[in-house]
This record gives sequence, structure tokens and C-alpha cells, in this order.
Amino acid sequence: MDQRDMVRKMATGAKKASRTLSILPTDLKNQTLRRMAGQLRQKTRHLQDENCRDIELAEAKGLSNAMIDRLTIKDETIEAMAAGLEEVALLPDPVGRVTSMGRRPNGLVVGKQTIPLGVIGIIYESRPNVTVDAAGLCLKSGNAVILRGGSEALNSNRAIAAILAVVLRDCAIPEAAIQLIPTADREAVNELLLLDEYIDLIIPRGGEDLIRAVVAQSRIPVIKHYKGVCHIFVDESADIDMAVKISMNAKTQRPGVCNALETLLVHENIAETFLPVMAENCRTSGVVLKGCERTRAIVPNIGKAAEEDWYAEYLDLILAVRIVSGIDEAIDHIETYGSLHTESIITKDYRNSQRFLNEVNSSTVLVNASTRFSDGYQLGLGAEIGISTTKLHAYGPMGLNELTTTKFIIYGNGQVRS
Repeated sequence: MDQRDMVRKMATGAKKASRTLSILPTDLKNQTLRRMAGQLRQKTRHLQDENCRDIELAEAKGLSNAMIDRLTIKDETIEAMAAGLEEVALLPDPVGRVTSMGRRPNGLVVGKQTIPLGVIGIIYESRPNVTVDAAGLCLKSGNAVILRGGSEALNSNRAIAAILAVVLRDCAIPEAAIQLIPTADREAVNELLLLDEYIDLIIPRGGEDLIRAVVAQSRIPVIKHYKGVCHIFVDESADIDMAVKISMNAKTQRPGVCNALETLLVHENIAETFLPVMAENCRTSGVVLKGCERTRAIVPNIGKAAEEDWYAEYLDLILAVRIVSGIDEAIDHIETYGSLHTESIITKDYRNSQRFLNEVNSSTVLVNASTRFSDGYQLGLGAEIGISTTKLHAYGPMGLNELTTTKFIIYGNGQVRS
């Protein structure tokens, strides 16, 4: 069977399985998720052995440290994947909820009920935990899923998918509910993106080049997230210690992810106090600074920020710094250079905090907290299937509710239209 036939067969199987999933009892879904979590923990050694094969190949290919970090399955990675499934099992079932109901003048009772989207295709790079997160969220929300991970994680993803398939079979759920394309051949992705009669939504997770390529080729609606150029604005009233702590966490806790800090905006009235402290913390943590001319006048011996640095998603220990005249210039900068991902303000001024929340239109906006909280698990979604920076039909981290839509349900008593 060639790649195109294989993918088409998977898609037809997923479409059929989605009908079963849409009416699956909540208790069975939750039981299945918990059994999946248990099997992941039991198979820790096997998963790490397969992951080591991927890491060896990645290092031989010269992949960046950030990419290898995303690829690595540690003990805590498996525990986080398992705990994520268990948390999803605890969440309310989003399927079948009646969200509104009202009586029309002719006596018709009209309401809306939540239903799954159907079949979701997910194309992603590096991170094997996406395989588990996506599978769990799609199962709980009643959607079938076709997964296509990157070539660098092929062995890890195959091992995870095989474990999940056994649990599905043991729970009498169609194995086509969760499928992994078992090849790195790009022809498989090209075919997947053409199957709009079977697949309802495509979610790409990875670098900007991957997402733009998917958008250009797909006949299926795509949830887009091109990059994460995340900002923190340190207002003039900010607590210095808090601002340094939050900024350093946002930059260094995991620099290779999309919610890491990339540009730091500093109010001119606090710059001379804040920047030397921040710069020293960056120096000791290995963070390379690039600053505007005003920043470089306060903090000598740092690089000069060029225009392209304000657009940059470094995914590394590099930070662009700009001094601004106030909140208006900070918001203008974010509007000009931002990617609609995540922004935070550090301030004691309530009015400025509310202005920032109301006027910054990124998908996640925080006050006095790290951008690293822009994450489905951290925000109580159990896990996330991706982050959308387009406003239709979801915006920000996508959890269970974002994997459903609504249909009209109508009760009549013999009414006909005149």
C-alpha cells in the first residue's frame, strides 16, 4: 500500500470511529484515559529506550539544544503526560451540554447542544508529549484524531501510539479513534491535507515554516499559531524584585518554547533602577541581551538590537530589551511587532493593569505573572491541543471546549411554516 492509500484508509477509519466516539459514555471515556495513564507509567523504561534512539539520531543531525529538549522523555515527562490524562478525566464532559433553550412565538422550543468537531488531524514537531495530550483531549471531547509527528520523534511516537492502541482495544473502543501516521514521508502529510471529506480540522504545532506550509497546502480549515513573540512590560510602578523574578522565569525556565519571553519593554522612569539588576541576573544565567540605544547607555557591553530583533522568536537564551516612554508606547510596540500569543505587564497601578488587559489583544494577557503560564495544563484545561493565535474558532490555549461546536436542537408539536 502506498502512502496516499494508507492515509486515506486511516481517514476513512477515523471518520467511522468518530460516530462511535460522539456518543461514547463519559464513564467509559474517563476509565480509558486513566488506563492510558497507568500504562504509560508501566512502560516508562520502554518509552525512554525508544526515545534514546530518537535523541541519538537528533544529535547526529545537529539539531539545536532547544529541539532536543523538546524531544527528550524524562521520568517527569512521562509523569506529566500521565497526570495530564488523569486531569482530563476529571474535567466535565463537554459533549452533549445544552447551552441555551428558549420558546419561539409559534411554540417551537429552540436550543443549542455541544457536539464534537469530528476528525482532527494534528501535525507536529519534536515533542512526543503532544501525542498523549492530543489523544487524551480528542478522546474526551469525542473526536477521532490522526497524528503525524516529526521524523525526529518517530520512534517515541510509535511507542506511545502502540500503548494507547492496546488500551483502546481493551476498552472496546475503535482503534481508529487514535491513529499515528507511522512514516516520516512528506507525501503522507500532503495527502492528509487534501482529505476534507473525512477530516474536519487541522492543527499544526511547530515552527513557523511548518505552519505556513500546512496553511498553503490544506483544503481543510487550519488552526494557526505562527510563532510566539511574547512581551513583558515593566511599568514605572513595578516592584523591582517581582519584575526581575518574573522576567527571568519567563526567559530562562524553558527558553525553547513558544510562551517564553522574547522582548522586554521597560518604562523609562524605572529603567536606570531595574535594568542593571536585570542585566546582572541575565549575565549569571547565560542570557545574551540585545538592547535599543537607550538600554545600551544604561547597560554597556550588550548587543545592539536591530529592527528584525523586535520580530524575533529566538527560542534561546537571547532577550531583546527596549525602553519605552510609557504604557502607550509599550502597547504600540506589541501591536506592531507581536504575534498575538502572550503578553504580561508588571505593575502596581490598577488603571494601567486594566488598560493593558483591555487594549492588548493577544490570546493570553497577564498581570504580574510569567508568560510561561500561557499553557493549557497551567490554565486548568488538563492539557492543550495547541495554541491558536487566530480568533476563529478558538483563541489561545485549546482545551476540551475548543474541540467542540454546537448544533441547534428544536422541539416541535406539529408546527409547519406558513
